[in-house]
Amino acid sequence: MAKTILITGCSSGIGYDAAHGLTAAGWTVLATCRREEDCARLRAEGLISFPLDVADPASIEAGFNEALARAGGRLDALYNNAAFATPGAVEDLPVGALRENFETNLFGLHDLTLRAIRVMRAQGHGRIVQCSSVLGIVGIRWRGAYVATKFALEGLTDVLRLEMRDTPIRIITLNPGPIPTRFRLNAIPHFEKWVDWRNSARRAQYESSLLKRLYEPSGKPDAFELPPSAVTAALRAALESANPKPAYYITGATHIAAALRRLLPLRLRDWLLARA
Repeated sequence: MAKTILITGCSSGIGYDAAHGLTAAGWTVLATCRREEDCARLRAEGLISFPLDVADPASIEAGFNEALARAGGRLDALYNNAAFATPGAVEDLPVGALRENFETNLFGLHDLTLRAIRVMRAQGHGRIVQCSSVLGIVGIRWRGAYVATKFALEGLTDVLRLEMRDTPIRIITLNPGPIPTRFRLNAIPHFEKWVDWRNSARRAQYESSLLKRLYEPSGKPDAFELPPSAVTAALRAALESANPKPAYYITGATHIAAALRRLLPLRLRDWLLARA
């Protein structure tokens, strides 16, 4: 019998590639999206897809119950992939922007994780894979809200992994670096909703830096950029290895960030990251 995995955030990018890649590898993939129209597109491509919005507790409950119904009450793996960013200087981020980011990037993810653990304890096995980021290791300018959610996810997942060592449930983190997806484009509505950059003390810096990155991308690959398939390859290793690593660093940028955090004094690390 094919193993079953529930994946969030499959409309594009990393989740989309994972859904197709794992299906091709023989997994039964329950590929969820926030919007029904995206689910319909995935179904037309041959995937099993239904709505699950991790920012909506009712949608989480309905989506998880549908996943169990489709999988016959079992779930071999959960891949918490859905996330978004609200770019902007920390001093310009209203509390509401942080709440909105945490609702999707941490609280909804945690809700799904708790539901999955109950099923996995009952069946006697399972793997939960959290999609973190290079920005769960080090912070860089303009990414404060996203960095905060990923740092929180790293801490919560580390503790969960320690606590689950006496169970047959494995907890694993993926740390992608730069991956070409719609992530930057999807961040624009959140930036426009929350950040009053025109009245910011940093207006000139927005105009010379962040606005160009958001609205006028160069089209050139970021340094160390890898395709979404690189994340899918790491995900397969996390799911199929008999002894998976606690964390998988994906792209050279993530390895460098981990080294910076581990080896350099904080003052020197800050100096380098301020120029990133």
